Amino acid sequence: MATSKDRFMSAAVRAATQAKRWAMVAAREADRLLQAARKRAESVERRRRLKRTLLKTGRVLRSAGKAAIVAAVAAGVAAARAELSGQKLRKGRGR
Repeated sequence: MATSKDRFMSAAVRAATQAKRWAMVAAREADRLLQAARKRAESVERRRRLKRTLLKTGRVLRSAGKAAIVAAVAAGVAAARAELSGQKLRKGRGR
């Protein structure tokens, strides 16, 4: 028959083994959660960078559009002046 010390030691060993198992399970779960959090943070950062790039591209395209409109208006005015004055329209300023 086992003494109370033997029973206590076997119970302690079982408890330690069970605690070790649960600690390993908790570590795996923590790794999984950390991995998911990193993935989500990366996708949020990627979306933020994409949004910033799209906004910058939109500003550039708006500026280019405004410049094209101004150039078209200037060309129209120059053509109208040349037509009214009877001069031949030049293709460049320095010519």
